[in-house]
Amino acid sequence: MPAESGKKLFVGPRFRRIRQQLGLSQTQMAEGLGISPSYVNLIERNQRPVTAQILLRLAETYDLDLRDLATADEDRFFAELNEIFSDPLFRQIDVPKQELRDLAELCPGVTHALQRLYAAYTEARQGETLAAAQMADRDVGTRYEANPVERVRELIEANRNYFPELEQAAETLRDELNVPAEGLYAALAARLREKHSIQTRIMPVDVMRETLRRFDRHRRQLLISELVDPPGRAFQLAFQLGLGECAQHLETIIGRAGPLDDAPRRLFRITLANYFAAAVMMPYPTFLAAAEALSYDIHLLAQRFNSGFEQVCHRLTTLQRPNARGIPFFLLRVDNAGNVSKRFSSGTFPFSKFGGTCPLWNVHSTFDTPDRLLKQVIELSDGTRYFSIAQMVRRPVAPHPLPQPRFAIGLGCEIRHASRLVYASGMDLEKTEGTPIGVNCRLCERENCAQRAEPPITRTLILDETTRRVSSFAFSNAREL
Repeated sequence: MPAESGKKLFVGPRFRRIRQQLGLSQTQMAEGLGISPSYVNLIERNQRPVTAQILLRLAETYDLDLRDLATADEDRFFAELNEIFSDPLFRQIDVPKQELRDLAELCPGVTHALQRLYAAYTEARQGETLAAAQMADRDVGTRYEANPVERVRELIEANRNYFPELEQAAETLRDELNVPAEGLYAALAARLREKHSIQTRIMPVDVMRETLRRFDRHRRQLLISELVDPPGRAFQLAFQLGLGECAQHLETIIGRAGPLDDAPRRLFRITLANYFAAAVMMPYPTFLAAAEALSYDIHLLAQRFNSGFEQVCHRLTTLQRPNARGIPFFLLRVDNAGNVSKRFSSGTFPFSKFGGTCPLWNVHSTFDTPDRLLKQVIELSDGTRYFSIAQMVRRPVAPHPLPQPRFAIGLGCEIRHASRLVYASGMDLEKTEGTPIGVNCRLCERENCAQRAEPPITRTLILDETTRRVSSFAFSNAREL
């Protein structure tokens, strides 16, 4: 992101975070860039702009992608802070939006702390008595830990959904196996057998019942249900190898997260092993090259890498290697009741942490068209536009009479990247009207929406028995203070 002619670029806090991530002092950074330590200090305090020459030296000296200085993180942090401070809890506090932006940019650690505090408050307010008891009881020696799922999501976002140690380990494993995608399952099974003395067995459903995978430590057997499809079977073998061969990498990454209770620690380890498994099935350089060559055609990528639709979509959100990045996608997985079970973003899409999604987003429509891939241009209330695709997936097969699980996968990116997608071919993206959506109903201030499920918490509800509007809720234009 080179500085525009005549425009001064102030990126002090982000410049400082990059220096700290590299483990350098201001003096060391100054030596590498050929400037004085005092000038580095002024840049980090936003008292001097970053010149194009310094940006180029920064990229060349430390092998960085200049997009590391982009505002994706700050935009996401601002959206999360805006959601928190829209709560009626802060009704008497008028916090200007610029102050929230300043906080997101200057103090990302404080932003994370506020998110965790608000999450704890929300759970207690909703009647989760265990959480409330943990917060109030000082004698039992326990401390409150936020929802482990949300905690792990925070850790993934903090790493931009990219873990270089696991990527390298996965590439090394694939190089050692040296097999095409269709031979991966057999090669992984042989690796487990020969190196770890673990036998793989595909078991009938009447033996496994509701379990899809189970590792029998005593018999050294990895049991996989016949309900799991071929891509899922290879994934489970790679997952097991990840737990064994990447144990040190997993512990190193978990250790960087700081103190964690048992539940989020275990969930984070499982999540990282899943990440490794996907990287084994779709090695970074090969997968990125194929994605670019195929214009991100998900079905072709799934065919080439012997993977499932959801596996490919998830993998696309992890392509954040410096100097070898793919499109910064966001992903959402919901069921037909609107419950969100996956939420990843390597871009700037402002997912809500404390609510559902907008029903006008056609990810929800996929349940009515199960065999079709839907595409849509969506537009948020601030005018930001995104291109998204959505499709329903079924997994795994369920024995009769149990219902087969169905999920909708939504994958999208900022509109400026959409021309690189095969799904946008032939579309005039500039002229295509975007569907106006909100983050969710409680934060959306769009009027006269027939799909609105609740009034926005930032506005005063208007009740009038003489009038029935298109929307079930009418509200004032003035923000509540």
